[in-house]
Amino acid sequence: MTSSSAEQLAHHEAQPWRQNAYANMALAVTLGQRGLGQCWPNPAVGAVVADDFGRVISYGWTGPGGRPHAEAIALAHAGADARGATLYVTLEPCSHWGKTPPCADAIIKAGIARVVYGVTDPDERVAGQGLQRLVDHGIEVIAGPHQPDSLWLGLGHLLRHTQKRPFIQLKLAVDRAGRLPVGGAGMPIWATTPDARNYGHILRAEADAILIGQGTLLADDPDLTCRLPGMTWRSPIRVVLSTNGRFNPHARMLKNQSTAPVWLFSASDISQSRRPALQDMGVNVFTVRKNEYGRLDLKSVMQELAGQGVTRVLVEGGASLENNLLKQSLADEILIFQGRKEIQTPTLKPFSPSGLEAVTENPDYCLADKRHIGEDLIWIYRKVEFW
Repeated sequence: MTSSSAEQLAHHEAQPWRQNAYANMALAVTLGQRGLGQCWPNPAVGAVVADDFGRVISYGWTGPGGRPHAEAIALAHAGADARGATLYVTLEPCSHWGKTPPCADAIIKAGIARVVYGVTDPDERVAGQGLQRLVDHGIEVIAGPHQPDSLWLGLGHLLRHTQKRPFIQLKLAVDRAGRLPVGGAGMPIWATTPDARNYGHILRAEADAILIGQGTLLADDPDLTCRLPGMTWRSPIRVVLSTNGRFNPHARMLKNQSTAPVWLFSASDISQSRRPALQDMGVNVFTVRKNEYGRLDLKSVMQELAGQGVTRVLVEGGASLENNLLKQSLADEILIFQGRKEIQTPTLKPFSPSGLEAVTENPDYCLADKRHIGEDLIWIYRKVEFW
């Protein structure tokens, strides 16, 4: 139905709209990022309506809770100017009725002449049918530029439908020697500066859920909310793994559950008296099977999270949990925050018994980006198969 992005864009090289195609698709990706963490179980999508000369008429991104869809917002803002225009959208427009009408029908009704899209939607209710519906109504459909960026933006949605799990992002902070500080007594020890930690809060705002193990809960007593000014409302669900179902009844995160709920994953054989106690604390309890080592099966945890609609998970600890996710090829992106000083208190290797080489020398991952945040560095590694 569609040829490659490069072939199609080359064919349209002389047309005026083509001159700004790359910029408009990049804008659609950037807009889609605004919905990250806010629109699950729907995907974060960005859309731009532009005229025949590539000038932007309107734009939109997926609304909180997954609706309105990005295309519907952009088309509504464009009004009559959408007729004969080009729509740039990061994900194939839907073709099925859900809680809102199909975006493909809205595009047809608006009189859009051309749709430039990022990636197809693996949801079996769409899966190419949205694009075919547009073609059947005489709308030109083109695979657009920035396809890797569109894929990465919607990867949680794609993985939820193809692998029954969310997008999994590991975050760890190490000192200059590449080692993790060991916390304790409910007080974290920082390897990085406040600037880098603030960036970590942005990652929280872009996640549907944030995940830690019981050890991190006991050692650091973290709050796990997004504490940037004015962004508390974007705090993700707090998820704790505890095989035996034990949970500190005085934990900080239990004191602000109106800001973000707390979910606990435990083994199916936890004490029957423990579940009611957890529920009385306001904790939502899920049980999954154990693996051969008597710990929670991480694939089952991720499958359950995906079943609840979660598309993006940020993992913030601890070292054992992140190591196991890496070994089981469940980590899609790894962000290593590295401070410029060496910690003088006790430390440990981040992927014990291995150090950072478990990622940096891993052929399954590539260095996608390196950023300076104040005095610190952030190394971003991504799974090669998606990047």
